[in-house]
Amino acid sequence: MEEQNTQPVVLTVAGFDPSGGAGVLADIKTFAAFECYGVAAITSLTFQNTEGVRGALHQSADTVRQQLAAITDDFKISAIKTGMLPTRDVIREVVSTIKTNSIAPVVVDPVLTSTSGFNLVDEEIIETFMSELLPLTTLVTPNIKEAERLSGVKFRDTNDLKKAGELILQTGCQAVLITGGDVESWSAKDLLVMSGGSVDFSRIRVQSRHTHGTGCTLSAASACLLGRGYSLIDAVARAKDYIVRAIATAPGLGHGHGPLNHFPPEKI
Repeated sequence: MEEQNTQPVVLTVAGFDPSGGAGVLADIKTFAAFECYGVAAITSLTFQNTEGVRGALHQSADTVRQQLAAITDDFKISAIKTGMLPTRDVIREVVSTIKTNSIAPVVVDPVLTSTSGFNLVDEEIIETFMSELLPLTTLVTPNIKEAERLSGVKFRDTNDLKKAGELILQTGCQAVLITGGDVESWSAKDLLVMSGGSVDFSRIRVQSRHTHGTGCTLSAASACLLGRGYSLIDAVARAKDYIVRAIATAPGLGHGHGPLNHFPPEKI
């Protein structure tokens, strides 16, 4: 009898960062750290390094469809994480894959612009993203700027985090984790908003410029933990602690905002 492999298979659908700090390469490193088997479909080839994004070449919906079909024909997916989804048609291929294969949990990192301000997706896709993908989503992880675009709330203080999260919940997603790492303050405040209330995951800010790929890594870690059966709150707490350590022990590579340290967590 063939031995059954119980290692969770986690799928990332995201862009390719040749510097390895973000996108599918960061996701695969994170999956490996959490002892999950990573598979990937690439949605866009980006031209970037630790100093910024220089451009991108988006993949066609058909290219993404064929990647996803090959993967799902062969593997039972324990969780899916999405990153850069550059067009409406690509989003719809992801939605179709999730529905056809009954994939859950679903973690969505709504990658809209790079830290340096480069527009990574077509503006017209946001409505499709919110109306078709978010209703299938277990957890969506926008940063402050992304949460503003998705909710329409302009942030003046931390009280607006909950308001924005509640508005995003109206799309039908199960939970929203708004990450505050891009805001200058003594703490890195992340707020998890659910239908039953909210949980504050603030941590003392690690002073480092080596933060390239934090959003990708946080969502990837959350997907692994949810795929392993952790509760939403426990998964986010463990993923957040992983990010703090990953920034604190970053190797300091590159001339700009270097990549994180993708190490095995103390306990899965």
